[in-house]
Amino acid sequence: MVQTRSCQSLQEIRQEIDAIDAQIAELIGSRNAYVRQAAKFKHTIEEVKDDERMRDVINHARERGIAMGVNPNLMEEVYRLMIEKMVETELAEFQNRGAV
Repeated sequence: MVQTRSCQSLQEIRQEIDAIDAQIAELIGSRNAYVRQAAKFKHTIEEVKDDERMRDVINHARERGIAMGVNPNLMEEVYRLMIEKMVETELAEFQNRGAV
């Protein structure tokens, strides 16, 4: 379960949430940068659209959600959307380098 500090007002809670949202955005940006790099190491579209890897990532996200007390269905939906959009980015990178 995730530990949070005890806030004394709604404003304080919103400030904490805003700070977390900034961290999430930064982490998504970092993840996206690595996804773009990954295209350099892939030789086919099938490698970009690696269904087994996607299943593994989603399963791990669900497991982390359960361990942290977060609805695993929420974790799965967030990761499915993130992966879908990042695969689009990776495909663009892959195609732009002339590998297709």
